[in-house]
Amino acid sequence: MFFVSLRLFQGRTSGLAFLAAGTLTFIMLAPVISHAQRNRAPVDDPEERPAFSEFKGVRLGMTAEESRKKLGSPRAKSVEEDFYLFNDTHQAVQVLYDKAGAVTTISIDFMSGSSAIPSPKEVLGTEADTKPDGSLFKLLRYPKAGYWVSYSRTSATEPTTTIIMQKIGN
Repeated sequence: MFFVSLRLFQGRTSGLAFLAAGTLTFIMLAPVISHAQRNRAPVDDPEERPAFSEFKGVRLGMTAEESRKKLGSPRAKSVEEDFYLFNDTHQAVQVLYDKAGAVTTISIDFMSGSSAIPSPKEVLGTEADTKPDGSLFKLLRYPKAGYWVSYSRTSATEPTTTIIMQKIGN
């Protein structure tokens, strides 16, 4: 139990003390308030709508069962993760699940020889940043949609392009 005696504070000192206490209380509660106000409503603003929202029909939040129906039988399967290898398109795909079995991350690797590699513009809606060694990288966050998307390409003679879509807060 807290007890504040106003006799200890005179004039301006009491006003400053209450202002400091109020500010401190607001700072402590701000993360709780902002977290409670976040929503994952559909994104109506085209500027905030991700260009990349699914892979072969698999979306973040789907169940593992729904994901497996879309992608087929994984090469390696567990409660936490599925691994797929699509030899015809030179793609390796990892789908990660949370404890409830919902998709939280989709990672797609396009190996050399793949004819299905999307451009950064197709995935991000903009160009990726080119590094001095010729590699590419860009990550865009979409807080209203609740996830981020990244695009990267190695600078090797046979580059690998990786696209990752992950739930924010994962």
